[in-house]
Parts: sequence; C-alpha cells; structure tokens
Amino acid sequence: MSKYALITGGTKGIGRSIAQCLGKAGYSLILTYGTDTDTARKACEDLRNECNTDAVALQADSSGKEAIDIVARYILDRAIKPDVLVFNAGLTSRDSFQNMKYDDWERVFFANVHFPVFLLQRLLGEINRGGSVIFTGSLMGILPHATSLSYGVTKASVHALVKNLVKFLSPYGIRVNAVAPGFADTGWQKNKPPEIRRSIEGKIALGRFCDPDELSDVYRLLVENSYINGEIIVADGGYAYK
Repeated sequence: MSKYALITGGTKGIGRSIAQCLGKAGYSLILTYGTDTDTARKACEDLRNECNTDAVALQADSSGKEAIDIVARYILDRAIKPDVLVFNAGLTSRDSFQNMKYDDWERVFFANVHFPVFLLQRLLGEINRGGSVIFTGSLMGILPHATSLSYGVTKASVHALVKNLVKFLSPYGIRVNAVAPGFADTGWQKNKPPEIRRSIEGKIALGRFCDPDELSDVYRLLVENSYINGEIIVADGGYAYK
C-alpha cells in the first residue's frame, strides 16, 4: 500500500525540496500550489522521474476558503489515507505598520493560520494512526520581524498552534511538530540585493544561507522519528550568534 504525503506549497522553494526528500523515501506526493501551473506541472514531472514515485499537483490558493474544499475533496473522494501532512504554504505582506491594510492582514492570517487549521480539521479522521503533521514556522516567529508584522505574528501563532494541537491530536495517534527555518537559499532569497545578503550572512554563525536540501532533512527527521512531538525545530545556522 502506498504511503502518501500532502505538502502545501510543495511545487517550489522549501516545499519542492521537502517533496523531493519524501519522494525519495517512498512517499506518493500530493502537492498544492497557488497560481503558477507550468511550474507545478514541471515540478511533478521532475519528481516522478527523480524519485520514481507518483506526484500530483492541485491548484489550491491557501489564501482562499475554497482551497480547503479543493484539497479535502481530492483526498476524501479517492479514499486516500495520508501518512504525512506538511503545511508549508504561506504568505507575507511587506507594507509598513503605518500603511498596512486590513484585507492584507486578514489574507496573511488566513493563509498561514486559518487554512492549515481547518484543512487539518477536515482531514483528521483520514490520517493514518502514527502519522506526522509538520508546519513550516519561521525564525521570524521567534525574533521580532522588522519588515512584516503580519508574517512574524502569524508564524508565532503557528508555533503556538503546534504546542496546543498536541493534546487534540494525541487521541488519534498523530504527532505534530514545526520547523522554523532561518534564511534558506530559495529563489526569493537569491533575489535579495547582494549587500542585504552579506548583512544577513554576517549574523549567521555558519556564514551562509541554508541549502533547501539541508532543511528538508529536518522535515524527514520529524516524519521518521516517532518520539518527537510538539517541538519547534529551529534551523538557522546560528543566527545572531556573532
């Protein structure tokens, strides 16, 4: 019987690396994405070839309530019993505190907090006992975020959510954890101006951004280690160590 991993935001960036890591570990992959259909199709094609596994992309924009129904219906209609749920999709808004708008604040909260909560609620009875739920938190949910208030606050909420969900998932035999990345070398980070990258690297003890493959190994650890539960694993290379 196939093992299934559902990864939201799984067709690019950190999510793509997690998908590759779990695909190589033998999981069939269900990956959600927002708008870039060509990228999603190419990612699934590459994953099928690289990992010799099934990979399906679902268009489900996590900032809208309809995405919950799209993903839940796909799982329920096919009687899929997921073993792993990775809530990785997320949004940010970089407007200043003085200029931020209520609609943008609400959209970030929906994508980062409400969407995973209510999708998990819909799928809870379908997850195999012994399954693993993993959230992507952030170092910015631990340290004050000077650029995006909504992002920092929602990621802090994700960390609190993990701690609280332990009690609710325990009767189902499901573990829940989060990974809090620091600065991973995804496409978005690679587009930062060189002087900003150098400034960030100067605050990291290891002196460099994290390779996404290094990060995906942490997710796999949380999938495979059956005793880690209710933890926020920080992977920041020793940020602010210097």
